[in-house]
Amino acid sequence: MIRRAEIKDIPVLMEIYNDAILHTTATFDTETKDYKDRLAWFHEHIGRYVIYVYEEAGAVRGYASLSRYRDRKAFDPAVEISLYIHGEYRGRGIGRKLMEWTLAFAKECEEIQTVISLITSENEVSIHLHESMGFSYCGQIRNAGIKFGKSLNLNAYQIIYDRE
Repeated sequence: MIRRAEIKDIPVLMEIYNDAILHTTATFDTETKDYKDRLAWFHEHIGRYVIYVYEEAGAVRGYASLSRYRDRKAFDPAVEISLYIHGEYRGRGIGRKLMEWTLAFAKECEEIQTVISLITSENEVSIHLHESMGFSYCGQIRNAGIKFGKSLNLNAYQIIYDRE
């Protein structure tokens, strides 16, 4: 089942994200987040900024969010999508279901014109998922960051919704 995230979900959302910080290059964060940080992040998701969770057998297995792309007003029609799946449940189609659900919301939301995704170039699974969902490749920022002692490139993808 996919539903809007609730405050009670914050500990598991934090666990999923912290696992990605510690073990993957899916995020450029290098320091784990505490409850206070994730609570503030949760409260930023109102209106067009949403967090959806995938729940199975009463437990959250992953989440997708649409967040503010940048804090300058001109960027308001753009949102950034993020997708994180619990390590034990990757490869089971949960990410695709969450992506479909979240993009359906974005397409119907008149305030959203562009959905942007920034993906580490080595994350072939995420790149394939985004391309299969209709995202267009926009370019690459080379040597955008360093994690686990390795220089990382960042690929930019987007979907544009024609609102005219």
